[in-house]
Amino acid sequence: HGVVAKVDGTTVAAGNSKLMKKLGIEYKDCHSVGTIIHLAIDGAYAGHIVISDVEKPTSRQAIAQLKKAGVEKTVMLTGDAKAVADKVGTDLGVDEIHSELLPGDKVSEVEKLLNAHAGKGKLAFVGDGINDAPVLSRADIGIAMGALGSDAAIEAADVVLMDDDPMKIAKGIKLSRKCISIVYQNIVFALLVKAIFLKTHIVIIIYIIETDNMNPFNRIKQLLCKIRADESRSASDQYSGIMQINCVLHF
Repeated sequence: HGVVAKVDGTTVAAGNSKLMKKLGIEYKDCHSVGTIIHLAIDGAYAGHIVISDVEKPTSRQAIAQLKKAGVEKTVMLTGDAKAVADKVGTDLGVDEIHSELLPGDKVSEVEKLLNAHAGKGKLAFVGDGINDAPVLSRADIGIAMGALGSDAAIEAADVVLMDDDPMKIAKGIKLSRKCISIVYQNIVFALLVKAIFLKTHIVIIIYIIETDNMNPFNRIKQLLCKIRADESRSASDQYSGIMQINCVLHF
């Protein structure tokens, strides 16, 4: 919820409203949209700082492209205040929003999503902070922002976007589907070509065996037919035919 530290002998607390409640310090709510950091010095409320995140220029278009690419549901998991998360999520067109989450809470939400969609599809998570590392490793596909992302998030992710452009996610999905399609086409084409050549070779071999007079098997067949056809031949002629068969076998 925040930090409490000694600065030149003075106790300074900085954090969200939950930290102020935990320390028993009365604070003033801020109606500005952004992350509110309340400050207290020696147990007395000193004021607050508003930190407002800036949406990436292509974020809204990226969400639209993801849905166009076949992504069924988009969910925002953030540790920011509810007011900030609701505004950003609505502007971007996100389907479901969960705010004020700790790293452990994000993992719990991902577990719920995985259980709800078990066997129905894959879950991808996009993050860049150190707090996102556990979720990136737990999701089916972890995608980290490489330019500004933390080392922990990059190590835990399966895919890293080096320029932090969320539009690349939808582009990556399209490219991967095209690659898989080409692989399947190549496999089917290779099997068809092999089947055609195998059948052609078998036909050619059978034709050669049946038509080639010099083929040893055909010559044996012809000699045996000669011997059987002329039973009145002398024993010496039959012996001569058998010797010819023997020669053919050794051929």
